[in-house]
Amino acid sequence: MRVTCLVCWLGMALVAIAAQGQTFAYVANAHSNSVSVIDTASHKVVGTVAVGAYPWGLAITPDGSRVYVADTDSNSVSVIDTRSKKLIDTVAVGDNPIGVAITPDGKRAYVTNPFSNSVSVIDTATNTVTATVSTENPYGAAITPNGISAYVPDSNDNLVSVIDTGSNTVTATLTVGDNPIGVAITPDGTRAYVTNAFGFSLSVIDTATNTVTATVPVGGIPFWLAITPDGTRAYVANGADGTVSVIDTASNTAIATVKVGSVPFGVAITPDGARAYVTNSGESAVSVIDTVSNTVIDTVRVGYGPFGVAMTPGIGPPTNKNQCKKGGWRVFTIPEKFKNQGDCISFVNAGQQGL
Repeated sequence: MRVTCLVCWLGMALVAIAAQGQTFAYVANAHSNSVSVIDTASHKVVGTVAVGAYPWGLAITPDGSRVYVADTDSNSVSVIDTRSKKLIDTVAVGDNPIGVAITPDGKRAYVTNPFSNSVSVIDTATNTVTATVSTENPYGAAITPNGISAYVPDSNDNLVSVIDTGSNTVTATLTVGDNPIGVAITPDGTRAYVTNAFGFSLSVIDTATNTVTATVPVGGIPFWLAITPDGTRAYVANGADGTVSVIDTASNTAIATVKVGSVPFGVAITPDGARAYVTNSGESAVSVIDTVSNTVIDTVRVGYGPFGVAMTPGIGPPTNKNQCKKGGWRVFTIPEKFKNQGDCISFVNAGQQGL
């Protein structure tokens, strides 16, 4: 009886791990007032959530439990529960919210309001705005891995504001290219990459000194971008060209150009770094790019006018050998995707020996 119960318990535990290990891409469909949920294993839409008017940017909490969606025409943020795939709250923010970034501890969401010249700070425990930071026409937003600073492009002024998340004050501003809108930070936190839409370029910022150290030419009207989990590549959506520029972050040069759909806007990378999901706002579709070959391997139909896209986080690392068995090894993407069960068990054994 005890053996049977133990087997049942292990089976249920592995099912739970597998469920948690699924990765989903959430896509904001501006003209459909909805968010599409894509299973990245099958490249199929598995859910659609109605949100506020004209959803634009979105971000997912580090534990993968909530999605915060900027509803531009509603002046609000919709909060989606990822387990039920349902809207659970709505938070009033500033005028014309566009970008969303969440702190690494998941406690706060920073929302850019360009028409209010402000950034709203949401306490994610209560879903209330606890602070408002003044900036000029903020667009995108990204937060450093240590949670100390938020980088916010001020598109009309060709500036980037650096917000101290402890005091919620702007502590630095720096000049970048023409019409900066998107921003992403490397996993080690040392550099911020900013898209300059009318400059057809990226500005590379050293976050230690808050100085621009390089300017990288890309395609026409680069919108948003994403950096791979290992920090070696940046994928940039070029809206005017229907392409994605692939940037080698070591040399800060474009090493590939991938043809996607009409008016690409948002980019998100799977936790294992194997795929880039690119929203094509001109044709209601998402292009799936294989990051090894830098070719489009699939196209997923979503709602009308997809803009922002965000990915649920990876799962791992495994802490015991049982989690690796009966296919359990397949769900882990941190520290890397395992090749087989033995690979996973070897990782666990090495960690136990180091204790």
